[in-house]
Amino acid sequence: MNLVDAAELLLDAEANATALEPLSDHWKELDADAAMALQRLTLSRRLARGERLTGLKLGLTSRAKQQRMGIDRPITAFLTDAMALRLGEPLRADELVHPRAEPEIVFEMGRRLSGPGVTALEALSAVAAVRCGVEVIDSRFKDFRFTLPDVVADNASAARYVLGPLKRVPDSLDLTLEACLVELDGRVVDSATGAAVQGHPAEALAEAANALAKEGVAIEAGWVVLTGGMTDAVELSPGSSLRVDFSSLGSIMIQTVGGEAT
Repeated sequence: MNLVDAAELLLDAEANATALEPLSDHWKELDADAAMALQRLTLSRRLARGERLTGLKLGLTSRAKQQRMGIDRPITAFLTDAMALRLGEPLRADELVHPRAEPEIVFEMGRRLSGPGVTALEALSAVAAVRCGVEVIDSRFKDFRFTLPDVVADNASAARYVLGPLKRVPDSLDLTLEACLVELDGRVVDSATGAAVQGHPAEALAEAANALAKEGVAIEAGWVVLTGGMTDAVELSPGSSLRVDFSSLGSIMIQTVGGEAT
C-alpha cells in the first residue's frame, strides 16, 4: 500500500460511512512519519474539493490515554468547515460509522502561535476567546481498533464539532476548575473539569504548538482549537439526546437522527 491508496481508502470510508480494518494490519511500514504524511495528504484532498481549514483538534490529552498509547504529548489533527455543526443542528448518524461525543474546552486564537519553546502562559496569551464545545469523533476503523499511527493517519478520528453560544476572555476563567456535566437521554453519565486536559488546557495548546513546529506548522490566528476530551467519549445512536452543561461556558445539546449507527 502507498500513501495515495491509503488516503483514498480513508476518504471513501468517511464519505460512505463504512468501516475499514486498521491500515497497520496490512501496511507494516505505517509508522509515525508515514501517518503524518497521510494526514497531510487527506487534508490537501479536503481543501482541493472546496473545504476550508478552520482549526485544529488535539487528541489523547489525558495522561491516562497517553500512557495507554505510549506517548507523552497530545496528537493533532485538522478541522474543516465541513465538520462544523451549527448549534442546535441535529447530528445525522447515517453519515457516520460509530459516532461518540466528547465535551471540550475550545480556544479561538487571537494571534499566531508558533513553537518551539511555547509555554502554557504564552499559549494562553494568544487566545482571544474561550468557548465550550462538543466533538463527535468517528474512527473509520472497525470496532475502534487501531494503533497510534492508524489514528494519526485517520485525522485523529475527527468527524464533527459544535461550539457553544458563549465567548469568555481567558483571564475571566479558571480553566483548571471549569466543570462539565454530561447527560445522555436525561441520565448523567460523566463529569470532569479542565484539569483532565493535561492539567490545564493551555498546557495542551502549548505542547501542540511545539510539536507542530517540528512539522513547520503554526497555529494560526482565527483558528478554533479543540483542546481534547474532558471525559471518556459517549456513544451516540439514532434518537439519542446528548446535553453537556459547563459551569461558566454555557450548554450544548445534540439530537442524533438518521439511520442506524454501526
